[in-house]
Amino acid sequence: MSMGLVAAPALAEELNIYSSRHYPSDEILFGKFKEQTGIEVKLLQGKAPELVERIRNEGANSPADIFITTDAANLWRAQDAGLFQPVTSDRLKAAIPAQFHEPSGLWYAFATRARVLVYSKERVKPGDLSTYEALTGPAWKGRIVSRSSGNEYVQSMTAGLIAHWGEDKTEAWAKGIVANFARPPQGGDTDQIKAVAAGAADVAIVNHYYFARLAASDKPEDKAIVEKVALFFPDQDGFGTHTNVSGAGVLAHAPHKDAAIKFLDYLASPEAQAIFAEANNEFPILDGVAPASVVQQFGPFKRDGLPIAKLGENNAAAVKLLDRAGWQ
Repeated sequence: MSMGLVAAPALAEELNIYSSRHYPSDEILFGKFKEQTGIEVKLLQGKAPELVERIRNEGANSPADIFITTDAANLWRAQDAGLFQPVTSDRLKAAIPAQFHEPSGLWYAFATRARVLVYSKERVKPGDLSTYEALTGPAWKGRIVSRSSGNEYVQSMTAGLIAHWGEDKTEAWAKGIVANFARPPQGGDTDQIKAVAAGAADVAIVNHYYFARLAASDKPEDKAIVEKVALFFPDQDGFGTHTNVSGAGVLAHAPHKDAAIKFLDYLASPEAQAIFAEANNEFPILDGVAPASVVQQFGPFKRDGLPIAKLGENNAAAVKLLDRAGWQ
């Protein structure tokens, strides 16, 4: 008796994502992507440097299809390690401006964040503020707080200033900021805002969405902080407020390349862009998608037009410069 062939059950398509983002918005994105495509998302989270090292060590045997992270410096490190492969699609071409992707398509940004000033409404007038450079003046002695130089946000902002000013002027700027610190750098961006509200400093250099979270909160303690501070976009008459990104790329040995490109396409869709905006208060990349209502209240602003890839290219120089300047 002959045996007939029995078809094996079709395996559900999957996508393996390594992510250094830890935001509720991402769980929503993964769920919506599965709803639309049927592709199962498997997630591994960690700190960006650890994930880059893991992907490097896994080599051709890596199960990872996508690396998604915050900050241009982390995208650059993965790129510099040869971890991405170039990809493109009609949607990515149409949706992502040249400023916000690596020229050959190694990675794409899908949301942006502005490096703003949060100031004391009691001790600072908006007219007192203007540029990042002005914060080095003697009037700001003992009045500024920031994260440490080990943080990618500080490094990328410095890398952007190097692109505009060169290393000598940027180092002088960094030394001037250090001289005007109210305290040694400590804590995250929310801690800097709290320090201003508590009177320990007058101006904090932070990402806009940390202030937006406090402004959107119903907690009495957060409302009390927001009542005492306000947000300012620096350099509006110059190159514009420093802008950083969240971004992703398809990994060189991605076992599910087609699914990975579908995922990048989804991140560039109006639905996903609205999730980035509403769930995490980031600025969407896609034209026509509005920021969250709390972010809209900050008003329009001029953002720095520098290609984001420059932030990564200048990262090593920025780290060394910050060390020379004594930025702890």
